[in-house]
Amino acid sequence: MRKNIVAGNWKMNKNLQEGLALIDALKVALADRDKVNCDVVLGTPFIHLANAVAAVGDKKIGIAAQNCADKASGAYTGEISAAMIASTGAKYVILGHSERRTYYGETDATLKEKVVLALANELTPIFCIGEVLEEREANKQEAVVKSQIENALFTLSAQDFSKIVLAYEPVWAIGTGKTATSAQAQEMHAFIRKTVAEKYGKEIADNTSILYGGSCNASNAKELFSNPDVDGGLIGGASLEVDKFTPIIDAFN
Repeated sequence: MRKNIVAGNWKMNKNLQEGLALIDALKVALADRDKVNCDVVLGTPFIHLANAVAAVGDKKIGIAAQNCADKASGAYTGEISAAMIASTGAKYVILGHSERRTYYGETDATLKEKVVLALANELTPIFCIGEVLEEREANKQEAVVKSQIENALFTLSAQDFSKIVLAYEPVWAIGTGKTATSAQAQEMHAFIRKTVAEKYGKEIADNTSILYGGSCNASNAKELFSNPDVDGGLIGGASLEVDKFTPIIDAFN
């Protein structure tokens, strides 16, 4: 059975004290709920990771890094390896986010190396894919997304691929206030699942969690998550405030 997941990506926000305060507030908010019907993950800045892991304690909140290096170790000043992330107790790493691809030139080849290293260190990659506005307007979204998956992930064994979480992020809907319609999200998620099934078979495809990552918020989460192939969200701005983040978690209740 695939998991429902709501993952917050803090991006370059929150200093350490602010981040820990947010975690404490989220723990209190979730404690008030009889049941939480999804896994909750927080993607914090690198320097928060160890403290964030300690802060969540035995609460069922996973901690993710927002990136990792494409090298195992060595003379790469400023880089953070998958092994370093794993040593903090973090269990996830967000890879291939459109901001990393756009601003820092990350390629499918680079991301392929990052995925391998993340898996080798028992981290769960949340692997981001998605098209920009020009590609959507040219009706190339399926070709773009299929290429991103094939080039970065399809050399993995079936066993390793089964450890991946995918996040579809229409780049034109990130931080713009625009959101893919519920139908558009379902259409792309179904296409992604079909693409995985063609490579690895129906069972692995059916068990792959595919998150939606484009301006998901309290007002649209329930409709988005009601789609059969949308298994949760990768949440940006709305994850920075508890009163905006918890209603998205509650969309599964």
